[in-house]
Amino acid sequence: MSVTVFVPDLMDRSKVLAAVPDAVVVASVGQLAPEVGDVVVIDLSRPGAIAAVAPLVATGARVIGFASHVDRDGLDAARAAGCAVYARSAFFSRLGELLSSS
Repeated sequence: MSVTVFVPDLMDRSKVLAAVPDAVVVASVGQLAPEVGDVVVIDLSRPGAIAAVAPLVATGARVIGFASHVDRDGLDAARAAGCAVYARSAFFSRLGELLSSS
């Protein structure tokens, strides 16, 4: 399984990389296309991230996103685009499980 990660926050990214050390990290949403891994982990709170979900899903990748639990509109929009959506706290508490079930 190959994993592509768009998580700009260094602390958050280090948690993801601890679970998937060989993940490919990209610095911007624009770097997510056209080729992505089997799984894409994306910080939905970043500008352009939610708009990137549908094209990523269209590539056949499993897209897993997280954002603040209070961002209901953003979480709902990403979910509607085909993203597996988690509140930030739930995402990081279940990170290993989420990536191993991919």
